[in-house]
Amino acid sequence: MFKSFKLLVYMIIVISISFFSLQAFSEDLRIKINSGQVEPLPIAIANFTGEEGDTSKIGMQISTVVSNNLVGSGQFKSIESAAFIAPPTNPSVRPNFTDWTPLGIKALITGSVKNINDQQIEVEFRLWDVIAETDLIGLRLSVNSKAWRRVAHIISDEIFERLSGDSGYFDTRIVYVAESGPQNKRIKRLAIMDQDGENHQFLTDGSFLVLTPRFSPTTQEITYLAYFKNEPRVYIFNLETGQQELLGSFPGMTFAPRFSPSGEKIIMSLAEKGVTDIYTMDLNNQEVIRLTNSPSIDTSPSFSPDGKKIIFNSDRGGTQQLYIMDSNGRNVKRISFGKGRYATPVWAPKGELIAFTKILKNKFYIGVMSPDGTGERLLAKGYLVEGPTWAPNGRVLMYFKQEAPVDDGKSASVNLFKIDITGFRETRIVTPSDGSDPAWSPLLPN
Repeated sequence: MFKSFKLLVYMIIVISISFFSLQAFSEDLRIKINSGQVEPLPIAIANFTGEEGDTSKIGMQISTVVSNNLVGSGQFKSIESAAFIAPPTNPSVRPNFTDWTPLGIKALITGSVKNINDQQIEVEFRLWDVIAETDLIGLRLSVNSKAWRRVAHIISDEIFERLSGDSGYFDTRIVYVAESGPQNKRIKRLAIMDQDGENHQFLTDGSFLVLTPRFSPTTQEITYLAYFKNEPRVYIFNLETGQQELLGSFPGMTFAPRFSPSGEKIIMSLAEKGVTDIYTMDLNNQEVIRLTNSPSIDTSPSFSPDGKKIIFNSDRGGTQQLYIMDSNGRNVKRISFGKGRYATPVWAPKGELIAFTKILKNKFYIGVMSPDGTGERLLAKGYLVEGPTWAPNGRVLMYFKQEAPVDDGKSASVNLFKIDITGFRETRIVTPSDGSDPAWSPLLPN
């Protein structure tokens, strides 16, 4: 079974964040990414130097991943190294800022990689404010040499947070359903990868059908729905130990349950005699509590980040719409009133937005709205676009998109995509086979 890719961080040293640096860190270097199209911040990412001050192989790999992460967020524009006036320098060396200002660069990242022994390396980086001519942050990490890619993600998160004022999301993973085979005999396996598509691994062998994995917000655990002998079963999978626990068989379930913000409960919908209602289960004592009781279909529930509210979709008003209720099932209120039908709502990690799937005039959309139903914005569309999941900082959504079917017996292509909440940068995530039902992890523990 799968064993999680763990990074052994032996030492983390904050090199310098001076009082002057914090004062000099002006609004000119902050990126505001709340709404509208963002003008990317021009930055330079020098190749990390090696033992002799030249560029090392791992150093180039780390700087490339950092560049891909930051540019991929849509908030940064990396200046090509061919335009650099000065060569890369050790991060402990103060750069000559006059070499960088003519390029219009606002921030500069320098770094180095040194061998400690056959298995360990020391990676150091520093972020420089070119405008204020000072350093903003620096870190030195001693790690296993095989963990260089994760180091790059950690560095990317530090830079993103310093320049945007928001937490990063690069040191995370995606679990999803890997699909293959013809339409009438589709094989679906659980798979996991880094958020950029690297370090891909399969978690199940395809001998049984799996659907809708969901990440715990507090641990490296997932729930997923598996059909064993045509009976739907819900499992909890610990990604660090590879151990699985059967929660039970749920004949009326079609979606895997979601965790509560504390990770101590799951919320789910179950169908009985044509009626679907919402339930919670306490993972400590297996107690099940019914929250809704109406002659309609109430499904796809998701907790608010504080655990006080629940968003779900229901046809109780005649069409499929979004509703919010208290965590005890009371005070149900409809929030979606636009044209079309609404489904698969998911609360953003900070609580300010709700993502959803919308079906209108035979088209599918991924959109967001405020919890009171205002400010609806549609970000992506396609023949079938579904299953939004939030990055842990609430700035990026991932989902899957299926192409229109063809009549040659083959399944239509299904792929994973991500987009920032401004809706101006949609990017496909390349996977070994088709992919659907993604779920985004919290930041990985050190």
